[in-house]
Amino acid sequence: MDDLLELLRAGLPAEALITDPDITASYANDMASFCEAGAPAVVTLPRTVEQVQHIMRTATALRVPVVPQGARTGLSGAANASDGCIVLSLVKMDRILEISPVDRIAVVEPGVINAVLSRAVNEHGLYYPPDPSSWEMCTIGGNIGTASGGLCCVKYGVTAEYVLGLDVVLADGRLLTTGRRTAKGVAGYDLTRLFVGSEGSLGIVVKAVLALKPQPPRQLVLAAEFPSAASACDAICRIMERGHTPSLLELMDRTTVHAVNTMANMGLPDSTEALLLAAFDTPDPTADLAAVAALCTAAGATEVVPAEDAAESEMLLQARRMSLTALETVKPATMIDDVCVPRSQLGAMLEGTAAVARKYDLTIGVCAHAGDGNTHPVVCFDPADADESRRARESFDEIMALGLELGGTITGEHGVGVLKKEWLARELGEVSVELHRGIKQAFDPLGLLNPGKVF
Repeated sequence: MDDLLELLRAGLPAEALITDPDITASYANDMASFCEAGAPAVVTLPRTVEQVQHIMRTATALRVPVVPQGARTGLSGAANASDGCIVLSLVKMDRILEISPVDRIAVVEPGVINAVLSRAVNEHGLYYPPDPSSWEMCTIGGNIGTASGGLCCVKYGVTAEYVLGLDVVLADGRLLTTGRRTAKGVAGYDLTRLFVGSEGSLGIVVKAVLALKPQPPRQLVLAAEFPSAASACDAICRIMERGHTPSLLELMDRTTVHAVNTMANMGLPDSTEALLLAAFDTPDPTADLAAVAALCTAAGATEVVPAEDAAESEMLLQARRMSLTALETVKPATMIDDVCVPRSQLGAMLEGTAAVARKYDLTIGVCAHAGDGNTHPVVCFDPADADESRRARESFDEIMALGLELGGTITGEHGVGVLKKEWLARELGEVSVELHRGIKQAFDPLGLLNPGKVF
């Protein structure tokens, strides 16, 4: 420990090192349940690339594991510390280095908050689409690490589609530049895409070149109430089959709607079995909403209410954004699943999840990025109740198994981390796992980067 601190101090200012165990303990974990976390030896808060390189050279010299962290809003345990590790928090590297309206790119450090970047590019008439529900807190580096998504994915795609290039500090302290600033580029293997979603297991992202789009018109939102989840999913299939491209298509089940109403008095229809939110940011959103309203009615919607203006639209979106927070008030703890299935299987996914809730006698609310089939079943439980905790974990696993059976994936945007690494091999298969481990060995031969995560 003394050697570690001595070497770190040689290249870091005093304020970039935290050794007080009461404070380092607060960096031990992210927001996931049922994920083990260790006690870090030290927390580092670098502000420069050179400082990150010094930390990694020190870690390599002393064979000390390193756990990269952003805002720790993750939901898979990917940012959880291991015993004796160096926590490398990147939140102080929070500068927007460049915004280019001509090239339609932003160049940022990893600690930039998603919402801060979004508002900054808006001032230039530009738009950074990825918008996780935690966008007011989560960092771009964390978004890149987990390949996160958001509400707008149905039209604009996920984080991976906006990362053009990266500067990455490797395990031995070398600086790697990947990708490009250009709209096109196919030179070499796509190492940029390899780092996106790698959860800090291959290198430390210290700079990102992000693609931007022209800022679209303000979107208008429609809310449709359904008597069953099946009829809501039927409407979703009709909307996509007819070729509509909503900027948002979100689903909240009855449990979620009730939780939001209880927490915030949003005035949502508490009697609904499923609430579908659709939005368009086209030049004439009212026409698009009218077409979708007709499809919802044909699928069995009992009430369809289009928002009259941007303010009313934002109120409906706030209800969706607070879904996870509201479900956290139902019980002392939650496990948030992240199963993505083909849109055609969305109804079966929701029906199966409801059956799991009945089987294990648990409250499980579902909110979903319905337009891309990404469901978030939220298992509510009391960790002080051993039997209920056991049932929660078993139900979580059963929901993931259901997703795979329906042709889906165990994670659409939250990542693997600690929570789902046992399931990763089931999804990937033996050959793929072998290749993944070979890639990990090539980038991190000593196994120092985020050990115990993903694999």
